[in-house]
Amino acid sequence: MSDFLVIGGGVIGLMTTLQLADAGHSVTVVERGGCGSEASWAGGGIVSPLYPWRYSSPVSRLASWSEGAYPELALRLLEETGVDPEYRQKGLLYLRVDDETRALEWAREVGKPLSRVGAEVIRRKEPNARRDIDEALWMPTLGSIRNPRLMRALRSRLEDMTSVTLREQCTVTGFERQGERVAVVNTDQGNLSADQVVICAGAWSAGLADMAGLDLPVRPVKGQMILFKAPPGLVERVVLMDGRYVIPRGDGRVLAGSTLEDAGFDKGTDDDARSSLWHSATAIIPALADCEIEHHWAGLRPGSPDGVPYIGQAPGWDNLHVNAGHYRNGLVLAPASTRLLVDQLLGREPIIDPAPYRLQGRVEERPRG
Repeated sequence: MSDFLVIGGGVIGLMTTLQLADAGHSVTVVERGGCGSEASWAGGGIVSPLYPWRYSSPVSRLASWSEGAYPELALRLLEETGVDPEYRQKGLLYLRVDDETRALEWAREVGKPLSRVGAEVIRRKEPNARRDIDEALWMPTLGSIRNPRLMRALRSRLEDMTSVTLREQCTVTGFERQGERVAVVNTDQGNLSADQVVICAGAWSAGLADMAGLDLPVRPVKGQMILFKAPPGLVERVVLMDGRYVIPRGDGRVLAGSTLEDAGFDKGTDDDARSSLWHSATAIIPALADCEIEHHWAGLRPGSPDGVPYIGQAPGWDNLHVNAGHYRNGLVLAPASTRLLVDQLLGREPIIDPAPYRLQGRVEERPRG
């Protein structure tokens, strides 16, 4: 029996496991597919909410803490695994921001470097950006990470830790209750048990919570993206316009995203989305029109009503916990949200006030019958 059983092998699950293992605990990870193969793989890897001034303070507090943690995490994983998560801090250009005043006020309030820049700076920072925009907002501190490589590095590190067991292609089918505790977790590969159980399965978390008698308002929200095979240097930093973005990788490839679709658990792609993403990307960087689209895919974000994740102990349970509902910001918030939960699991002083993220008052427990 492990000290902890983590259900979900995405970025939240694997970062939770790494921190618990670092603290000397045994952890079993149960993943219905392959670790890091769902939303954590499918996203863009921007280490900030797209328009941070439009988010509530609970999201902003997690994002701010996480942003400072990523450089150290990326370096650690590179040294320990040889897999480079490709953390890049080259800033972000916002083109055509309609609430610029609000953005600048937010930046002053939180002490974030964000400034209005003119055509000369735009051309210097991103020479291949469209030429008909003469003003933009510039955030020099924004970073991005190559999330598939981050997931590969996390998995590789955990594989080498003797206190960690990864059980992939393993589906949870139910929970056996004994008083206020999860006594047994049923899976299609047999029963498992642990002192503490954590649900952090992204868009699938609501189904797992339902098995535990909880109504967790997390739903799948599909996002489609495309990848251009571009020459190195065509795009140097993240550029955002009208809610769509382009993200460069170290080898020159450029991601463009993304759609927002309520389509249940359907991860299919379609030509309309591909065309829309292509037009958005080429409107930002016209030269992308000459580049091949190398890949087109979709992922499922764990949508929640207000975008504030559910982090903490499940109502009515002594040893069941949840970390889910990060919506578009799972990768952005992962270091802080996992640290916040681990602090509570281990009885440590939490990095920030956990109250806004608690399940009590936000998640209903169904009567036992």
